[in-house]
Amino acid sequence: MFVHIGSDITVRSSSVIAVVNLEEVLPSQKDVYDFINHEDEINRLQYVTDDIPKTLVITDDRTYVCPLSSQVFLNRIIGDNYTQA
Repeated sequence: MFVHIGSDITVRSSSVIAVVNLEEVLPSQKDVYDFINHEDEINRLQYVTDDIPKTLVITDDRTYVCPLSSQVFLNRIIGDNYTQA
């Protein structure tokens, strides 16, 4: 199954490793920013649009910065059965 993550980009749902809610990341959480910088340095980072980034989608081969909320993205992957704890 493929999941639309914004713009004209879709990813295979089985390749998604993690979904990070960037709206909840604090400036003190340096590890997240270090990871993003590292992905950019090795040319694995891709911005889906120029809109405000809300979610980081990490796949087997790329990391995407997306304008979709993490909730919307997770609903697209696993359907409406997902409820946030």
